[in-house]
Amino acid sequence: MDLEELLAAQAGDDGQGKKKESPLKSLKVDLNFYKDSIKEVAIEIMAEGLSQYPIFVAHQHEVSLGEIILDRNELGTQWTIQASTLEEFVEKGVIIKERKELFIKNYKKPEDHMCLFVVVPEGANFVFYPYK
Repeated sequence: MDLEELLAAQAGDDGQGKKKESPLKSLKVDLNFYKDSIKEVAIEIMAEGLSQYPIFVAHQHEVSLGEIILDRNELGTQWTIQASTLEEFVEKGVIIKERKELFIKNYKKPEDHMCLFVVVPEGANFVFYPYK
């Protein structure tokens, strides 16, 4: 799924017949601000041999996956980003072992796309967002 599809899925009816603004619009703004830092961390994770599959958790609440690398409270942004790996997602049961190979098959080149696990009140989803 790409961010545009997720944005469209999140923009629903507000109960008064109007479309409500998706909170994910602010994620797109923050990602454009964060992208160089995220790419640097992804390359570092791979270069240090921690994982060939870095995953970044984007959230506005508390999440117990990975390590905070970009804190919205410190940066005056709307989204916090935490760095994690496929291995941690499998270890914590977010990705079940039987689905690991399918995830790897669909994983986009980390030099070109960041892999995000976007957490919103309605749920969570994986998104690949290009650095350019």
